Amino acid sequence: MKDNVQSKRNLVVLTIGVFIVSMSLSEVTPFLSLYIAGMGHFTKSSLGIYSGIAYAAAFFAMAISSPFWGKLADRSGRRVMLIRAALGMCIAFTLMGMATNIWEMIILRLFQGFFGGYVSNANALIAANTPKENVGRALGIIVTGSTAGGFLGPLLGGVFASIFSLRHTFFITGLGLFLVFLITIFFIKEKFKPRKKEELTSGKEFLAKMANRKLIISLFITTMVIQMINLSINPIVSLYVKQLMSNKGNIALMAGIVSAAPGIATALTAPIFGRIGDQIGAEKMLLFGFSVAFFIQLGTSFVTTIFMLIVMRFLIGFSNATMLPSVNSLLTRYTRQDDISRVFAYNQSFMSLGAMIGPLIGSFISGVFDYRGIFLASAFLVLINILINLFSQKEVNKS
Repeated sequence: MKDNVQSKRNLVVLTIGVFIVSMSLSEVTPFLSLYIAGMGHFTKSSLGIYSGIAYAAAFFAMAISSPFWGKLADRSGRRVMLIRAALGMCIAFTLMGMATNIWEMIILRLFQGFFGGYVSNANALIAANTPKENVGRALGIIVTGSTAGGFLGPLLGGVFASIFSLRHTFFITGLGLFLVFLITIFFIKEKFKPRKKEELTSGKEFLAKMANRKLIISLFITTMVIQMINLSINPIVSLYVKQLMSNKGNIALMAGIVSAAPGIATALTAPIFGRIGDQIGAEKMLLFGFSVAFFIQLGTSFVTTIFMLIVMRFLIGFSNATMLPSVNSLLTRYTRQDDISRVFAYNQSFMSLGAMIGPLIGSFISGVFDYRGIFLASAFLVLINILINLFSQKEVNKS
């Protein structure tokens, strides 16, 4: 009974934690180029390059460092990693508010990415300390917290920047992360048996000996594809909205609505789909999410009005709400309890790669073809991902 109460408390506190972390990370990202522009005299092209490097630096560092932190989490516990991530990011964002040149900013973005991983460790702790029959619903709630914070962050960041300044927004963000650090220390408890260093294999050996390796790697790829198709539109969203609106009306407002639409839908429905997945099976929910994503991405390439674009982007949020909890549930089911942190850490690496690659692919496709080409390419990626996942599921069923 006591364990059940603590499990529920952990879920509530970590949902608040991932909400604040995701909100904090997205508060400053939309204004990063403006902040960098005030650090020197840049040409339009050099500002774009430096802003792109600074944006990608955090995701690159997280992709590289996540497996290391995952291995340490399986040895020392997820709670320790949550505390480390919250404090590390708090320091990084506070120092960004003091940065005076682009190189300091890039180094601090690398520092932020290296010490990140709060959300992946929250998923791992919940997956390891929640009764199996409730894992899907619990992970769905975590997804809701993370997604809600992600779409609220830019709005709140804009308010802070308007009332205070861009520089002070970094200090406010650091303060929010310090709050996460405190609630994690005082309210999160974990049932964890420490493992000896010699009991843990190297990353190469871990991947080679991983049970259900093909399925788990296909789930990593699914996570990466979800991030890619969600973020590929980011570099051109304002331009596409401007084209659909014939350069008339409040383009910035409509671009903000288009960007927020998937997150709103995901936040509203992820716990519901997670609970349904617990009942009918995460595999079925994942296949359903794939199918929805394919047809929605295909349909989005044919929109002719801003209203149609908003509706289609809202609908893609439903597919995210089915796929994200399902991926996390399947990773939990097919991973040994002792290895769960490392698996979620690798999943975080693939998520970071998707966040880094998606906007680059979106920019390239829109430049070579057209804005609509991004959605056709996304539909193709989803189709490939469906085939990979079906094949890996078939392999698991054989064994």
